[in-house]
Amino acid sequence: MQRYLPLLLAFVLCLAGLSPVEAADPAFGKQPNIILIITDDQGYYDLSGHGNPHLATPNLDKLREQSLRFTRFQVSPTCAPTRSAIMSGRAPFYVGVTHTILERERMKLGVPTMPEMLRDVGYTTGLFGKWHLGDQDPHRPDQRGFDEVFMHGAGGIGQSYQGSCGDAPGNKYFDPAILHNNTFVKTQGFCTDIFFNQAMTWMETQKGKKPFFTYITTNAPHGPFIAPDSYKKKFIEAGMPDSTVGFYGMIENIDDNVGRLTAKLAEWGIEKDTLLIFMTDNGPSASNYNGDHKGKKGSVDEGGTRVPSFWRWPGVLEPGTDVDRLANHYDILPTLAAITGGMPKQQDQLHGKSLVPLLKDADSPWEDRYRVFHKGRWPIGEAANSREDGFAVRNQRFRLVGRGQLYDMENDPSQETNVITEHPEVAKAMNAAYDEWFDGALPNMVNEDAPLTGHNTFHLMYWKQYGMEIPPVKVREPGTPKPKRASRK
Repeated sequence: MQRYLPLLLAFVLCLAGLSPVEAADPAFGKQPNIILIITDDQGYYDLSGHGNPHLATPNLDKLREQSLRFTRFQVSPTCAPTRSAIMSGRAPFYVGVTHTILERERMKLGVPTMPEMLRDVGYTTGLFGKWHLGDQDPHRPDQRGFDEVFMHGAGGIGQSYQGSCGDAPGNKYFDPAILHNNTFVKTQGFCTDIFFNQAMTWMETQKGKKPFFTYITTNAPHGPFIAPDSYKKKFIEAGMPDSTVGFYGMIENIDDNVGRLTAKLAEWGIEKDTLLIFMTDNGPSASNYNGDHKGKKGSVDEGGTRVPSFWRWPGVLEPGTDVDRLANHYDILPTLAAITGGMPKQQDQLHGKSLVPLLKDADSPWEDRYRVFHKGRWPIGEAANSREDGFAVRNQRFRLVGRGQLYDMENDPSQETNVITEHPEVAKAMNAAYDEWFDGALPNMVNEDAPLTGHNTFHLMYWKQYGMEIPPVKVREPGTPKPKRASRK
């Protein structure tokens, strides 16, 4: 039945006097349910299956074994940029996302999104956890294609910054207030458990009706590094620092939740009808094991941008397959378009391309491309002056870091030897590609001069819902130090 949904939808629209939705044939002959799990600040080596000697992640390791894996999957150095690329199919700076706060985390309005595309071909869509592409009304996920929204604000539970970016006041990792379809609900339990529970509850109500897209986006293992006590015990006994204890504890909790989810898919009998994708948003923050990588979160080196990418669809994708061709976060939207028969709008502005040929055959011919990374996060008003401040360019073999460092990633994955003198023509071409990319990005940075006034949007919504008095706005003058935050326990 699912394979006929695009045609059925077009027929219904015609009867209603509306233009039929443009659609293509699904690449694998049917539309799967799609679950995309993305964790926060978990690096490539933060899995026991990738060699981490401290972690035990049996469920993620099993998922890895059952999946086709993109072994050189690239994202942005920080979280909001990565999420904007997934949602838009474009490089983050081209949709206005150059930071994680200060209004520069807001995805430009008018950019078509992945859930909008999926809804057009018959999907119902739900988000559970972190959005981080704008907390104000026109930017929130219910205005960008999601039917069901269960989210925290800002980039993390309890965060608050100058401007609109902030979570519900007083929120903690335990028992947080979560915005459920624009109404706050008081929850009980640990945040990651809550997000998975809510996602599974929603999916159970949707299965068998029409295909669903479920976006589970945990704020864990992002700091503050807080985990349930039962998950911290072994790391405390190993004498690890508090930050690593909480970080690893959150990852093992994520692992248990992934196990619960995959068990539910089997129980519901929809495993073979479901494409399950697992990835993370950037390199690690508090990990004490980084394999052969140089760089962590915020770095434009390989360790800041290479993440796990597991794609499981039983009976369709070959499990245990490693795809070593370079792939990117902005490739996900065109890939899901091809899989579902969706037709992305503004296709000429996409930076990504469909990975379906590689999903079908890991050895399929594949055109090499330049990928550009920039850490962003420059001071307000300094976009045009930040061209040289933290960038890299990558293709299948080489990574250029800044103007003068070139690494042969196939023969030197740890980036120990600068080979720019041996390959000056490669560096020249990469530098030229970067300049062209940055020139094109500058006009799209629409949030750079946004005013930072008033209360956080979630604060205002929360106070209004509960009839609380709105306190006066505290404005910090530019150049004055931030007040110290109270310690979190």
